[in-house]
Order: sequence, then C-alpha cells, then structure tokens
Amino acid sequence: MSDVSDRSDTSAPSSPNHHTGAPSDPSAPSDPSRANDTTSTTPRTTSTNPRSDPRTRSAPRPHSPRDDVRPRTRPTPLLVLDVVGLTPRLLDHMPRLTALARSGSHAPLGTVLPAVTCAAQSTFLTGTTPAEHGIVGNGWYFREMGEVLLWRQHNGLVGGDKLWDAARRVHPDYTVANVCWWYAMGSDTDITVTPRPVYYADGRKEPDCYTRPAALHDELTEKLGTFPLFHFWGPGADLVSSQWIIDATRHLLRTRPTDLVLTYLPHLDYDLQRYGPDDPRAHVAAAELDTALGPLLDDATARGRTVVALSEYGITRVSRPVDINRALRRAGLLEVHTQDGMEYLDPGASRAFAVADHQLAHVYVRRAEDLDATRTALAGLPGIAELLDDEGKKAHGLDHPRAGELVAVAAPDAWFTYYYWLDDARAPDFARLVEIHRKPGYDPAELFMDPKDPYVRVRAATALARKKTGMRYRMAVVPLDPSPVRGSHGRLPDRAEDGPVLLCSQPGAVRGPVAATDVKSLLLRLAGLTTPTTGDTP
Repeated sequence: MSDVSDRSDTSAPSSPNHHTGAPSDPSAPSDPSRANDTTSTTPRTTSTNPRSDPRTRSAPRPHSPRDDVRPRTRPTPLLVLDVVGLTPRLLDHMPRLTALARSGSHAPLGTVLPAVTCAAQSTFLTGTTPAEHGIVGNGWYFREMGEVLLWRQHNGLVGGDKLWDAARRVHPDYTVANVCWWYAMGSDTDITVTPRPVYYADGRKEPDCYTRPAALHDELTEKLGTFPLFHFWGPGADLVSSQWIIDATRHLLRTRPTDLVLTYLPHLDYDLQRYGPDDPRAHVAAAELDTALGPLLDDATARGRTVVALSEYGITRVSRPVDINRALRRAGLLEVHTQDGMEYLDPGASRAFAVADHQLAHVYVRRAEDLDATRTALAGLPGIAELLDDEGKKAHGLDHPRAGELVAVAAPDAWFTYYYWLDDARAPDFARLVEIHRKPGYDPAELFMDPKDPYVRVRAATALARKKTGMRYRMAVVPLDPSPVRGSHGRLPDRAEDGPVLLCSQPGAVRGPVAATDVKSLLLRLAGLTTPTTGDTP
C-alpha cells in the first residue's frame, strides 16, 4: 500500500446509501443547481450561442440584473482526468499521480450500481443516481424499439441538470471541453472530441473521431494522426489511444483553453481485465500511463489549472464467467431466431433475457406472471450473489424504467457473459468479431485473440491485407471461450482499496470519503462557483 493510501481514510462506507459512494464530509457543499433549477432566470445555453467557439466568447450581451452578483473574474480553470480503473493500490506504481495526491489532497471515491463507465460518469456530471439520470448501464433494452443497444453516444439520453448547466447559471459564458468522456455527442459543451468510426457503404469500418467545432477534426488529425480506434478497444487496445487523448488535451490547453476540460483515459481498462489487477503486466500498464500523464500534468500546473484525477470503479480479480442467458434459455424463457444457420437473440419474443454488463445484468421479463419462473431459473445459478427486485433496485438507486424487472449482481469472483447460444457452431458471426454495437451485451473477450486458434494471427494478417487493398474483410479473431478474462467490475467494491479514488492538486479540497453524487458540487466549488460552506450560488 502506498503512502497515499495510508494517509487516506479508506474505511468502507457505512451509510445505508453507500451505493452512491461513501458519505461526504458534512462541510462539503451541496449541489447549487438542485433547489433552483426551475426558478433560474438565466435560460439554458444552447449550441447556437456564440460561445460554441470559446475564441468568440467576447461577443457583447445585454446587461442582466444578475450581473451585480456574478463573479467579476473567470472561474478557476479545471482539468478533470477520468483515469479508468484507478485504485489506491495502483498508485504504488504511479509516482506522478502519487505526488499530485501528496502535495494536494485525496480521498476514497464512492461509485454507483452498476459501477460502469456510462452510469458513473453520468452521476459525476449530474450529481444524481441512475434512478434519476436514467443511465442504468453501458447499455440496456430499448423497449420502445425492441432492441438491445450498448454504447450509444448522444447526450440526450442522460437526464438531469449537467455540471455545465449549473456553472452557467452563475457564470453564463462558462466554457467546457469534453475529450472522450461518454455521451459527448449532442452535448452543450463548447469543444467535443469523441471516437466515431467511418462506416463506409461497402461495409468497411475505419478509425476516426467526431469533433466540434468541425474544423478541429482536421487540425487534430494533421497534428496527431487519425484517432487510433483499434488501440481504443479490441485485441490491440493499449497505451496508444490514451497517448493520443493526452496529446489532444495538451493541444486544446494551448490553442483553445476552456474553463473546464474533461479527459477520459482508458488505458488501465485493458490489461487489468486481461490479466487481473494484481498481475505484473497490470502494474506495468499503470506505470506507463503515469509516465504518459507527466507532460499533461506539467502543462496544467504551468497554466494555473486545478487538476482532479478520479476513477469510475476499481477492477478486481475474477475467475468465473456466468452464462446467465443460457440458463434462461434452458428454462424455456429466452427465444432465438435463426438465419443462415446462425442464432440471434429474439428479445421481443423472449419471456425473459438478460443484458450482461460486466458484473451486473439487467433481466427483462416481458410479463409479470413470468417473474417467478425467471427467479427459479436463476436461483441456483452459481456466480449470482444477488437478484434485485423493485425494492432492491430502489435501495441501490437503480429504480428507473430502463432497468430490468430484475437485476442480477455477480459474486466478487464472477462476471456475466452475454452468450445465449448453446452450440458454438450456431453462434452469430459477429460473436468472433469486435462488435460492440451488435452484441446484446458486453464482451470482454474482445480484448483477446483466440488463444485456442493456432492460426489466429495468420487470419488477422490476411484480413488486414484485404483491408489495405480495399477489399471487404472479417477480423474474426475473438474467442468464444470467456475463461481468459481475469478482471471485471460493476458490483460495489467490498474494500475501499479496491474501489475508486479521487485526487486533487488543491490541498484540503477533499477530507474523507467522497460520494459519487457529490463530484458535481465538488467541481463547482473548485471552480469558485459556490460558497465554501453552503454550496449556494453566489
């Protein structure tokens, strides 16, 4: 355990509301936006405002009576780094972040159920639980469409008052850059950079990104190269993608400075899921990312930015994949349809099926009379620790219409597969591909090339050669055996040292555990947009 961990209060939260994180310091501010959302006289800023380019934010505006109480100086600039998978244990291998914590402040950070990227980030930015903002996982069953969809990108899916909405009620020209945090598209930020492949009409998929303003796309591509999508997820995922994101952030700090910069760094997600958090290769990954972060931290310090580094979850060792959909199928509850000899999940016809998302699975039950049969089918399935009903979902802040009728939570050493076929020969062709948008659940096996296929690298090279010549190709290298996966997340951490952490360059900024729902108000306070004792809007 590092000195940073020893100096923190790492006791596990004891509050009955620990699903949103450990209780915060009683003196910590409340969210200034909660009480006065409907009474604010400042209209919500939209992307049509001249602020959409921060270099034009000096445009004149009419005098408002609130000018008399608004700050006369710009807010304190912030750089918020989402260091995925960062825990107190990993700081032992990350000297730059450790130094940031020692010279500033640090605390255990609570998370939400499910402890996954989309749900946690939405809580950080709205100050609410999934029951309120509606992001119940990295994906869910869209009942109105009859489809399971993961990794959607539009911010309109996220309910609630966003951090920048609250900031602009105090400082109307508050500017924000989002560099690869999720739900970036359609968001009322000033600058956006997010992964967005090119899907050609002939079926090819090529790496690229979406930016706003649009001119930033060519500017970043010319300076940094094309966004390295195949290093962002898949068997080739590695430091290259986080390095590109770091370099893009540094470029924005130099050329388009905004009051708030949100930067997402996924590197620890890869080897920690491949090998487990205690594997030496995971420690090497932590050291690599820490080294890559050094120049960005130096830039932020030189420009007077307060730096916050936080994580959404900790990754813990697992060894048991749980085939929850196969159990439902064997019980006669899950239906498939067949095309060209391949089986596809038929959610509309199924009496019950699950959307697997790491260590949590939403179980959708079409009719109330099938709830008992569904419970019976899952009751004896090894690897399920809890099966939440309506009361259980409510207790965990997960009682939203998008959630399943039941929610399965895995045991600490287990995780859920999405597999629904009973014979690998009947698996759909996308099962062997990196296909995050077609699979009806999360598949960490996409981080591997099939270790049981002696010709897998030959297949990959052949597919790559076809791609380079402009021919259609299938990179069918993903194993159908989930056993290589050694790390997962999604359930609430059993120990603080295995959970998220928050670091801040400002001394005394955090004292004691911080709840996930308090991150929004903390960032407003660090920006100077709330009073230090009550969190009230100035």
